[in-house]
Amino acid sequence: MQRVTLRRRIIAILLALLVISCAAVAAVTALLLHDFLLKRLDQQLATAGNRYSVALEHPDGGTVDDSRFSSVLGQPSGTLGARILSGQVTAIGVIGGGTEHAAPSASDRSVIAALTASSGPHSVHLPQLGEYRVVVARGRDGDLLVTGLPEKGVDETTRHLVLVELGVFAAAIVLAGVAGALSVRLSLRPLEQVVDTARRVSDLPLGSGAVSLPERVPNPAPGTEVGQVADAFNHMLSHVEAALAERHGSEERLRTFIADASHELRTPVAVIRSHADFAQRAGPGSVPAQTAQALQRITAESARMERLVDDLLLLARLDTGQDLVHEDVDLTRVVLDSVTDAQVTTPDHRWELALPEQPVTIRGDAHRLHQAVANLLTNASTHTPPETVVIVELSEQPTAWAVEIRVRDNGPGIAPHLVPHVLDRFVRGDNARSETSSNAGLGLSIAGAIVAAHGGTLTLTSEPGRTEFCIRLPAPA
Repeated sequence: MQRVTLRRRIIAILLALLVISCAAVAAVTALLLHDFLLKRLDQQLATAGNRYSVALEHPDGGTVDDSRFSSVLGQPSGTLGARILSGQVTAIGVIGGGTEHAAPSASDRSVIAALTASSGPHSVHLPQLGEYRVVVARGRDGDLLVTGLPEKGVDETTRHLVLVELGVFAAAIVLAGVAGALSVRLSLRPLEQVVDTARRVSDLPLGSGAVSLPERVPNPAPGTEVGQVADAFNHMLSHVEAALAERHGSEERLRTFIADASHELRTPVAVIRSHADFAQRAGPGSVPAQTAQALQRITAESARMERLVDDLLLLARLDTGQDLVHEDVDLTRVVLDSVTDAQVTTPDHRWELALPEQPVTIRGDAHRLHQAVANLLTNASTHTPPETVVIVELSEQPTAWAVEIRVRDNGPGIAPHLVPHVLDRFVRGDNARSETSSNAGLGLSIAGAIVAAHGGTLTLTSEPGRTEFCIRLPAPA
């Protein structure tokens, strides 16, 4: 379900409040007007008096014209007059009833006959004539005299006012909605800039290297809530930028230290190995057996340390973009040689190779690419049992990534919690370090760094029975 945006919620709330306010104003004004007009009608009843009703009680020879008693002058059109005696309507008429007002019906007579004397005007609904404001007074002969004026004019005026208010308020709501939408959009524009800047920051490669954050969000309304958000966001960007700069400086110092240390360690390690080799050439029996065994261990560990120093130095150089030769490389030959070497060193695995019909050539460093592929094959053979099938596939893709090298095996797979960290440095599947292990956890890191230095990517997917590394390299320029 899509959530409503803040802008729409604000506009909807404003319009809802405006509609409620307009409805309340319309209701109050209609009620007040209706009450005012009823009081005016009561004043007209008081002014007219009961002359019409008295004429019904004592006609004094007056004539009845078409049951309308129009001979009684000075009464408004629609005035109702009636005489009630012993619960029966003996006379009834409506001035002007033949033209503007309907004549009283039998149901109207029944309602009027049920009226009693009242101290003031009150409203009565007559089925035929409609709503009337009536006064019931006692006559001289013990009868009841009814005088009434129609409320039709009051109702029509009130209805007209309501219609006018509806039209005016509808137009006002539409204009207020348009103006409110524009005002809210202008007020929230800094938030849109915050969102746009945040998205650009989220797309930046913040994991490593120097990072240049986007320009700060402008704050056209300092002190407001939106302005405070913009200020807080800019402060956060400055803090993040300072932290990233500090991290980049630490990385550079660490790379420099590793490169310098690796370079300085190469000579003493080589000297130690040379002396150990020289001591072992003295011949059998020249040194005690324990000493000979110690010299063998020194030679083995110095060789292992040499490889580790070389790997660290290579990673440091790759991080700074050094140690790469750019030339035409036949990837078909690189993959073929790597698989051939793996077959010789690990014959207890089943190696399968899939190559395209035509040679695949890119620009890069043949030696380093061979090293990257060889590291993937070594990883597959080291962490899978004998008889594991390892498939190496080279293919060209009609996408921006022109070349793919896939190394897939049907071994036990990699633990899910290790998959995101396999390409990190000094990470090993057994998560252990022993003196007999020659794996320092740098092979996959070196492969990833070499691929990245060529502008490519190294990805991993793993599940029980299927583990696949995929190298994607771009097309030559």
